[in-house]
Amino acid sequence: MLAVSGCSGTDGGASGGGAGNGEAGSGGAAGATGATAPATAARTPDGPGGPAQLPGQAFYVSDQTNAARQVATLRSQGRAAEADTLLRIAAQPSSQWLGEQGAREIAEQVSRRAAEAGRTAVFVAYDIPHRDCGQYSAGGAPDAAAYRAWITGVAQALGDRRAWVVLEPDAVAHTLDYCGIKGDLAAERYGLLAFAVQELKKQPNVRVYLDAGNPGWAQDPDELAAALRKSGIAAADGFAVNVANFYPVDRNVAYGNRLSAALGGKHFVIDTSRSGNGSLGADSWCNPPGRALGEPPTTETGKPGVDAYLWIKNPGESDGECGRGEPRAGEFWLPYALGLAQAAMR
Repeated sequence: MLAVSGCSGTDGGASGGGAGNGEAGSGGAAGATGATAPATAARTPDGPGGPAQLPGQAFYVSDQTNAARQVATLRSQGRAAEADTLLRIAAQPSSQWLGEQGAREIAEQVSRRAAEAGRTAVFVAYDIPHRDCGQYSAGGAPDAAAYRAWITGVAQALGDRRAWVVLEPDAVAHTLDYCGIKGDLAAERYGLLAFAVQELKKQPNVRVYLDAGNPGWAQDPDELAAALRKSGIAAADGFAVNVANFYPVDRNVAYGNRLSAALGGKHFVIDTSRSGNGSLGADSWCNPPGRALGEPPTTETGKPGVDAYLWIKNPGESDGECGRGEPRAGEFWLPYALGLAQAAMR
């Protein structure tokens, strides 16, 4: 249910928000939908010189995100206060979602800009067949052969540049819930994910984290660990939790540690993009009100086994059309973005 940026689900999936290309959008436990591709997937690379990078920050800050573009628009309209508030999002490293359209070119352009800035780009690969159970972020490659070609192209585009890749939000967890990815389809998906890990890890400076749901997406840790093993976790650098969801760091650390123990000590990353006020509840994954930005992206987590806090879901991008007049999954929604930033300032 990701909608390229997030997931839905009763208690669970990722939750919406990417680029219109399939950024994750659901939640996973509750209604577990998953990820929708971000509307940003077809963005052009940053202009000459790129944006100012944060001192001491490992990850790349792009001036071509939805938030950065909106800051420029607000300033041109004389709305300085709103622009300054939104800069709390635009000035932080975010993730580039890769979906159906132009993924290879975007991966090459963004990773090159990041390398020129001396930073590491963060990507979300989101094109698995039968993506998001046909919900807000429905789409993905038409078949297994097309997916293999797609992920190979992405891997080749990254070359020897530094990049972190969060692999296919909700894809593993959806084989264990109500979604119709069972039997032969599940076996095919596990094989494609293992292939993706293998292809990406051929590049010397690429780190790969398989998505592993969130604390509210009811999964048996041993069952999920078994599914992750079938999906190539042994060759990956670890797994990702809380993608496009809202659970606080401590709960994600506890969830990640339990899963890590079942996987022989694998490390993990946490999506903290909207975790500042925690979750509103298992069923509130689609643009819930009153949420706040969480911990900024960093590799200095102070938590053993937690490799980084990342903004995997780009704050301000919708989880989907949740019945209250919201934009479709992955589209930027200024009032919601300002709310996230303002709540984090309190």
